Amino acid sequence: MSERALHVRVTGRVQGVNYRNFTVTAARGLAVEGWVRNCEDGSVEAALRGPGQALSDLIGIMRKGPPQGQVDDLEVRSADHGAAAEPPRDAYVF
Repeated sequence: MSERALHVRVTGRVQGVNYRNFTVTAARGLAVEGWVRNCEDGSVEAALRGPGQALSDLIGIMRKGPPQGQVDDLEVRSADHGAAAEPPRDAYVF
């Protein structure tokens, strides 16, 4: 199974609603590695690495978000595999 790497930016009501912990829990359950963090503009950013199907499943979960949140948009781009290996200092790593 081939691994892929993705960069994700999520906008909407995604800060202050447990979105990062929600993402970490879902990612661990799917054996996806990476990091997630809040951004100053109110969005959430994540770098993900894992098997294609697991990433697709996680993106679907992230689109729904936690019950108290509201995802308005989720932008997904291909990323360098090294991106998930070098998390920012303020990121939640999984």
